[in-house]
Amino acid sequence: MPTIDHRIGALRQAMRQHKLDAYVVPSADPHLSEYLPGRWQGRRWLSGFDGSVGTLVVTADFAGLWVDSRYWVQAEAQLAGTCITLMKIAVANAPGHVDWLAARVPAGGCVGVDGQVLGLAAFRALSAALAPAGVALSISHDLLEDIWKDRPGLPQAPVYEHLAPYACQSRAERLALVRQAMAAKGADVHLVSTLDDLAWIFNLRGADVSYNPVFLGHALIGPDHATLFVAEGKIDAALQAVLAADGVQVAAYDQVAEALGSLQGDQTLLIDPARVTCGVFHAMDPATPRVEAINPSTLLKSRKSDAELAHVREAMAQDGAALCEFFAWFEAAQGRETITELTIDTQITAARARRPGYVSPSFATIAGFNANGAMPHYRATEAAHAVIEGDGLLLIDSGGQYLGGTTDITRVVAVGTPNPDQKVDFTLVLKGMIALSMAAFPRGIASPMLDALARAPIWAGGAEYGHGTGHGVGYFLNVHEGPQVISYRAAPGPHTAMEPGMITSNEPGIYRPGQWGVRIENLVAARSWLENGMGEFLCFETLTLCPIDTRCIEPALLRDDERQWLNDYHRQVRERLAPLVQGEALAWLLARTQPL
Repeated sequence: MPTIDHRIGALRQAMRQHKLDAYVVPSADPHLSEYLPGRWQGRRWLSGFDGSVGTLVVTADFAGLWVDSRYWVQAEAQLAGTCITLMKIAVANAPGHVDWLAARVPAGGCVGVDGQVLGLAAFRALSAALAPAGVALSISHDLLEDIWKDRPGLPQAPVYEHLAPYACQSRAERLALVRQAMAAKGADVHLVSTLDDLAWIFNLRGADVSYNPVFLGHALIGPDHATLFVAEGKIDAALQAVLAADGVQVAAYDQVAEALGSLQGDQTLLIDPARVTCGVFHAMDPATPRVEAINPSTLLKSRKSDAELAHVREAMAQDGAALCEFFAWFEAAQGRETITELTIDTQITAARARRPGYVSPSFATIAGFNANGAMPHYRATEAAHAVIEGDGLLLIDSGGQYLGGTTDITRVVAVGTPNPDQKVDFTLVLKGMIALSMAAFPRGIASPMLDALARAPIWAGGAEYGHGTGHGVGYFLNVHEGPQVISYRAAPGPHTAMEPGMITSNEPGIYRPGQWGVRIENLVAARSWLENGMGEFLCFETLTLCPIDTRCIEPALLRDDERQWLNDYHRQVRERLAPLVQGEALAWLLARTQPL
């Protein structure tokens, strides 16, 4: 296999042929997905860095990978010995490479990037930075096509229906809701390119992207018809007939640009600049009237219905039962057999697979023992993983896709005897998680503003963490979804409003590089709590059902109300899960939910 340096050299040769002074390789596909099909993992192929986020920039004499603090340790290790320099940015998605390019590329130069995978908003930001410096931006060349000889093709997994009872609204009902929002914006046609939006609108699912049950496609939705652009053969004749009955035509995946280019001049197009690439956007006639606003489906699918939440609660119970089986095995196996971080992934996935409605993991399991747990996005590999033995903390972040919901949970458990400092960190994180769990707040509050509630106990202990406290979670869809986000680093805006039915993670942490990491995560649903003359107030319902390891707690640091919350939570966990487990799993559940 060619080395990383040889691949960068081949890219530079292609850059010279196209007269480009710099080339940008984002972590993206034509749908701006978080998890990428193999065909668009060019940044990973070129750099060897396999984290989920990062931007590679190559010039004639420099190559740099921009990543945030979650990936610094991993990137430093994976870039070692290559010609690529680690470029640290403090905040996720910070455009550090944009300012660097504007300062380093000479006037009259040209920066290249594949417009098919560059978001329209990112294109505008990059153009605005380069133009004053006299630097052109070219989006017409996918240089990976020139140099990646064994590049994967498009995924071929079939598309299937998400059916009742788990699909709680019909396709026609969801299309009607989208069209209602289109009309309110004065739009006749709406382009949708994000895969979870497509899956939600059309009640379809697929397996084109790891961990997320979605399929590659685009859609153009009109006032009384819709066209779904999907690769040939992925939707069989029977499903095409079902879609046709709802006014949905199926066309070839690569025909979306032609369809956009043929829009009539009296048709106003609704697009979301944060959820469409500039390559697709520039396929339109510039004279086509358009409205730019958030995809209506992004807001609609974030608010789960009561029927959907009922299914989610059942999925959470099955997930919790699987975790009881896993943890019972884990504690019994310690000292009797060799357990590694890789074993954790195998065993926890097998436990979930035995549960009804289970489809797949919702992301790659993170199992980090002691120092490895200090890397928030650590991933054990065959070449580098820890054996779990001795004393310390094991952090496990995992999740499952079920027909009735998506789960995401982090637990830290004791191995041997945790030391006093580890117990203090664990308890501070628990206090932060409890503070957010118990919060009440006005409906519509900008979700980033809730972040300080979870961080306050951690800040009071003289600690901080580099990731957000909460992200939205889909309904048998993406484990990360918007528009809400609980992070003070995110810009508050009208679309980040917390609304009833939103499912969000609650996951504060503390990480001691080279020592240990603590993160405790539950999923919570925003629910109506109180309405009076001062407005409507919401609270959080905790959805996740799994004991929190009280062996890791320093009880003296807990207030009475925090201790009461934990005991109430464990009582609920015991009552909900006991009917679903037996034998050693039941015994473990009863032991780990005893009152503190």
